Amino acid sequence: MRRFAPRLALLPAIMFSTANLTTATINDSSVITFPPSSAQKWVLPNGLTLIVHEDHSAPVASVQAWCATGSMDEDDHLGAGLSHILEHMLFKGTKTRSTNVIAQKIQDVGGYINAYTSFDHTVFWIDVPKDGVTTALDVLADAMMNSTLPPEEYLKEQEVIRREFAMGLDDPDRVTTLLLFATAYQRHPYRLPVIGQIEVYNQLTQEQVMQYYKARYVPNNLTFIVVGDVDAEKVHQQLIEFFKAYPEKSLKPVFIPEEPPQLGRREVHQEFPTELTHLALAWHIPEVTHPDVPALDLLSTILGDGRSSRLYGRVREEAGLAYSISAFSYTPGDPGLFGIDAIVDPKKREAAEQLVLHIIDEVKQAGVTAEELMKAKKISLSHHLGALTTMRGQASDIGSNWLLTRNLNFSRDYLDAVQQVTLDDIKRVAAKYLTNDNLTTVSLNPKGSLVAKAEGAKPISAGEIHKFELSNGLRILVREDARLPLVAMGAVFRSGLLAETAQTNGITRLMAKVLLKGTKTRTAEQIANQIEAVGGSIASDAGNNSFSVSLDVMKPDLKLGVELLSDVLLNATMPEKAIAREKEIQIAGIKQEEEQLTTVARNILRQALFTQHPYALRANGSVESVQRLTQKDLLEFRDRYLVAKNGVIFVFGNVKAAEVKQLFEQALGGMKPGELALTDAHPAAPLSKTETVESRKEKAQGVIMVGYRGADLFSPDRYALELIDEASSDLGSRFFIRIREQMGLAYYVGASQMQGLVPGLFAFYLGTDPQKIEPVKTALLDEIRKLASDGLTNEELTRAKKKLIGQQEIANQSNDSFGYHCALDELYGLGFDYYKKLEHDVDAVTLEDIKRVAVKYFRDQPYVLATVRPPDGSAAAKQK
Repeated sequence: MRRFAPRLALLPAIMFSTANLTTATINDSSVITFPPSSAQKWVLPNGLTLIVHEDHSAPVASVQAWCATGSMDEDDHLGAGLSHILEHMLFKGTKTRSTNVIAQKIQDVGGYINAYTSFDHTVFWIDVPKDGVTTALDVLADAMMNSTLPPEEYLKEQEVIRREFAMGLDDPDRVTTLLLFATAYQRHPYRLPVIGQIEVYNQLTQEQVMQYYKARYVPNNLTFIVVGDVDAEKVHQQLIEFFKAYPEKSLKPVFIPEEPPQLGRREVHQEFPTELTHLALAWHIPEVTHPDVPALDLLSTILGDGRSSRLYGRVREEAGLAYSISAFSYTPGDPGLFGIDAIVDPKKREAAEQLVLHIIDEVKQAGVTAEELMKAKKISLSHHLGALTTMRGQASDIGSNWLLTRNLNFSRDYLDAVQQVTLDDIKRVAAKYLTNDNLTTVSLNPKGSLVAKAEGAKPISAGEIHKFELSNGLRILVREDARLPLVAMGAVFRSGLLAETAQTNGITRLMAKVLLKGTKTRTAEQIANQIEAVGGSIASDAGNNSFSVSLDVMKPDLKLGVELLSDVLLNATMPEKAIAREKEIQIAGIKQEEEQLTTVARNILRQALFTQHPYALRANGSVESVQRLTQKDLLEFRDRYLVAKNGVIFVFGNVKAAEVKQLFEQALGGMKPGELALTDAHPAAPLSKTETVESRKEKAQGVIMVGYRGADLFSPDRYALELIDEASSDLGSRFFIRIREQMGLAYYVGASQMQGLVPGLFAFYLGTDPQKIEPVKTALLDEIRKLASDGLTNEELTRAKKKLIGQQEIANQSNDSFGYHCALDELYGLGFDYYKKLEHDVDAVTLEDIKRVAVKYFRDQPYVLATVRPPDGSAAAKQK
């Protein structure tokens, strides 16, 4: 089960040709119009539905198979998680392919395969370069019809899913979601988690799962969706040929009980191993096709989407009662929920809840403003456009809308309805649905807090990247891409952890966040209001070697975007009140990190691997270092690193390069030149011997991480290490096959690395049952030793190359991601067009290169072994 922010994140189903988007001018106001869907749909003789949308803007495609069965369709086995088990099992072997062959077949064509389960459908998807579409269709169709669900694989996957249960029950956000749905729904299957209930799940047999598969995975219950650089008729003919041997079958209807009206407020508060309170409020609302849904979606946006929303401004900023707060409108095929999520100080839970309900009452009594409604409509449009940036996003939109509404033009109809929503509609739906009798409130609170409280009380191709340099040394990258009326822009500057000390740890992230909290001419609220009023967004972040400010707008608002980005870069005032509030938020984030076991493992590993070096520090800093930071510290840090020669601006999207250059010459030509920073950064001292570190956490899982010193961005070993990373992280890797598949000892296993201006790290990691820590540790180290000794096989190397190259092609579909990485490459000295060299440089890596690098990094130097497990004697440590 997933948590949803506004409904737009769930079902923004734009299924038209992106090349047909047009911008019309009406009364001097730019309006983006949406033509009808151009997707092609066929129904095969056996009832299987095929929908294909040709999009030749990038040489990739997303191939998806949607089965119209989910956790609510499990009938006699409701609550067992049958649909979720099949999500895991369908790629474990067919009549002609083994599990490893399936994974390797997709990786051989540079693709990526995955799946997910929801209440009412299960989706299997493969993203591939265009040459892999035929293979992807063949693999998916074979899995839908011919999976054998091998008993030995079923037993191993049972253990994997049990670890998934444990992981979910460690996550306070997920547990809050489960508690909310189990409380709000009393009869409807939405009350049960998609993964099922562990007691019911443990009773299932492989035979029962096979029966469910044969009953539900029939052609007339399947929809294939293909979006991308494809020939629709070729796809059609391939599926006709494959499915001619599979006739339509009888499909038993499943009775789904309706949820009765809620007649009184429901409230549940529980304790959990967490330091902060997770609060959720929800009201029942209609299903997605109900005419009140557009108004409810806009109301959720007005209340809790963005920094200019009512809840953010009043609850988080003004009252300081929440660390984070948002609203959502979840409207699936059956009646859903309108909700509000918040993370708060345990002592402030009641005050936060009371203020939220007071703000709701204000809307019910006085409504919202015309400005708020117009801004929400712009945000709605922006969210829909954002879903179109990848082929997978477009395919997911088509699938969601077809399965829920049987209307390929649903998105256009929905957006038309959104534009017709009035101020009276907002006020009406708030009064109709957000009532006290219809309210459910739940919370997770730190252990002991409730007791203490009780005791106390046409396809358009994107252009090449242009590079301009202003007179002050600031570099500007521009890519003209008219496929969509969207513009992604941002600024990156060298700094990050590499510019920090133990005393100033966390300053980059804090400075980046406070940059958006006001300028000489705008307050934080005005910044948020201006950008969100046009459906845009602005954000900032910090990393190991840099920090960034990013901004997204639609085409008509380019000048506003440049103006806002330039204003926060040049004129941020960093108010004391904002600094104090963001310090609270950052410290809360530091505490939350202790709940994420992989983060805990990585933190202790880095501390041991990079002793006395900035890479040993945490991105958020420590509680003590953040508390020490002052306004003077932030301003001095900003003035040192936010200078022209130390930065790169990118603007990728529906723009003209000459106009962008002119706008930034006017806006940022006066930025101080400064100097390029971190040119003399030193690597950490070598690790003298192998180290072992451990952290004890009251969680139901264990994590092992083995870390080695890695390479920097300029190292000739870079791509060999990236290929080893890819080969060690996919579903066909030796680590996955031995430790997860053959031994059944881990839920997840893989590798990751950090490459920076100085050498970073390379780590192998896995998550497991705490009782299996020792045998898993032995198996992991044994596989690393084999890798260090033998390198990769030719098959592994070939597959890794395909995957590495294919993943870049897939990632570069999105202008915000593509622009950001090109800007970083330019900032670090690699050149903005470094991405063009990847295929050549990757293909040049030989088996001998891999073996040399594996020996150098994994045999000839010591490592750090980090373990996170429950304390001895705890319930988690004893769990069977």
